[in-house]
This record gives sequence, structure tokens and C-alpha cells, in this order.
Amino acid sequence: MPQLPEDLTLPEGLIPDEPPVRPAQPRDAATVALVREGGAGMEVFLLRRVVGMAFAGGMSVFPGGGVDRRDADTSVAWAGPEPAWWARRFGCAPELATALVCAAVRETFEEAGVLLAGPDATSVVADTTGYADARQALVSRDVSLAQFLAEAGLVLRSDLLRPWANWVTPAEEIRRYDTRFFLAALPAGQHADGATTEAVDAAWQRPVEALEDWRAGRRALLPPTWMTLAELAECGSVAVALSTALTGERTIEKIVPRVVRRGDSLRVVLPGDPAYDTAAGHLDARPGDRLEHR
Repeated sequence: MPQLPEDLTLPEGLIPDEPPVRPAQPRDAATVALVREGGAGMEVFLLRRVVGMAFAGGMSVFPGGGVDRRDADTSVAWAGPEPAWWARRFGCAPELATALVCAAVRETFEEAGVLLAGPDATSVVADTTGYADARQALVSRDVSLAQFLAEAGLVLRSDLLRPWANWVTPAEEIRRYDTRFFLAALPAGQHADGATTEAVDAAWQRPVEALEDWRAGRRALLPPTWMTLAELAECGSVAVALSTALTGERTIEKIVPRVVRRGDSLRVVLPGDPAYDTAAGHLDARPGDRLEHR
């Protein structure tokens, strides 16, 4: 695993001056690193969130968001690895695994216009423009993913996703997420548009270039995004990244960072860092399986 750089700091205001006496319960969430093969190598799709948003405002992120209770609907048409397989990879209950995969597919469609579904288990939608109304209905929560797919005669393709990582927001933060990171290749014929009110711009970029932009101050990245970009940069190509996600050498462990203050800066430290066990206010409440009403 790449090492977080010393100068990767958290923005002011993200951590309250007085840490909460009791850590907030993390909300289950899913995010998808969407990749494609570009002219100069693998590219990843990044959204720059609107400044002033309650969480990660101004940050460059992958498409994703919190799990909706209806994402756990077991009637969803499903092709690919079953929930039990995903549960083993993410170390959670099958019911939560169902919701996480559905949330990943739903959020990718809502925020990027990319739909990881098809008419059957061996095909995928090549043009999503005909589902624009359904996309907006998903955003407004007028329909669930299962309802949309059933009405459109489509099947969720869980085999187009790969498990990648699991990060939990530090206990010092007010808004916390237990986020499972997925990897997916852009389906042939589809286009990522980033047409979401939560982002001010969207772009495809090589992971190494995104990291260079962070270094130059042109992008703001949270530690999980920085780490994922660094790992993808090491892969080099879409094929290698997708293969790496399924190898037995890559295990997914729940990463619960802690925050340390160094002068005027707030830095995240990970397990294994000498500062981890001595971090002030480490209100460590590791989440278990849950699927609460949101």
C-alpha cells in the first residue's frame, strides 16, 4: 500500500475544535472508481464537489453516496457474483452487501450517467440517454433502483464491479461514513457526464496526473481518494486494475484513520503509523453490520 504523504492535510473546519464525546455512527456508503483506457493510459473519472457542501465540499471524489434503505430490496434483477460473495469480500452481512452493490450502481448512474446494467446477464446498456427521466426519478427518490430496473427490463450486472477498499471516516468528524470502494470499467458506448447538482465539474484524468494536480494545489483530495488514485497509478492499465481487485493478494480490511494536529495542520494517520496509537481523541468505534433507516 502506498504511504500517505506528510503534507496531505485535512481542510479547516472538517474537524470540530472540540471532538465529540461520543463518535457519530458511520453511515453505510458506496463509491465507484470508474476507469477507462485513454490514449496515454488508464484514466479515472473525478467529480469536484460543490464548495460549501456539508461533507467533502470542494474535494475531488469518485461517484458515490450513502446507502438508501431501498437499496436492500432483494427483488432486484441481479446477474454476477451473488450478495454472499460480496459479503465475504467486504466482511459484512449479505443483506448489507446487496444494499452496497445496489448503491454503487445507483450512485454511478445518478452522478455520472453510467449504468452498470443490461437486458440480460451477458449484455450491458450501450446508450443511457433513453433513461434520463428514470435517472432524475432515482435522484429525487421517486423510484428505487429495483423498480427502475424492473420497469426498464434491465438486470443489475454485479460482475462489472470489483471490490477495492473499505474506509471509515475518523471518529473526530461529525459526519461519518463506512464507505466501500468499488472499481468498474466504463461500459463500451457509454459516456460519463457528471451531470449532478453535487459537482461543479467532472473530468477523466490519469491517476498520476490527478496526484500531480493535488501536489500543485489544483485538486483537493481526502486520504481515501488519494490512496485509491496512488494504487490505481501503480496498476497502470484497466486490465491490471480489474485483475488486481480479484487476486487473493488484495484483501479488504476496514481502515479507520485517526487525526493528529501538527501545528495548524490536521493530518490523517493510518494503522501502523507510530502516531496512530497516540493520536489525541481517538474515539475508536468500529462499526459492525447495519442497515438502518436513513
